[in-house]
Amino acid sequence: MPDLSIHRSHALGMAKARKVAFAWAEKAESQFDMACTYEEGKTEDLVTFKRSGVNGTLTVTKDRFDLNAKLGFLLGAFKDRIQGEIEKNLDELLGGAEAAKPAAKRVKK
Repeated sequence: MPDLSIHRSHALGMAKARKVAFAWAEKAESQFDMACTYEEGKTEDLVTFKRSGVNGTLTVTKDRFDLNAKLGFLLGAFKDRIQGEIEKNLDELLGGAEAAKPAAKRVKK
């Protein structure tokens, strides 16, 4: 059973979800010194991440992000803080992707 389990639904579609997931992986690498690998699939992508004290996966589909991670003993003491930071980063990326969607045009009748 993972120590962290974060799930987010979205309406981005697969192409935009890939961009968000790739941006998340880049941020994890630069900010948290994670080693990330990104594997594209037909219906879902898998981001695998690890560093000393933590390893996990981010599964990406056209309408969902599922992150599961296992924390080592030392990082387990900071579980709530780590989860909060991951949620904040993912939500910021998802919010930015949603904001980038063009606004619907109004049609006058």
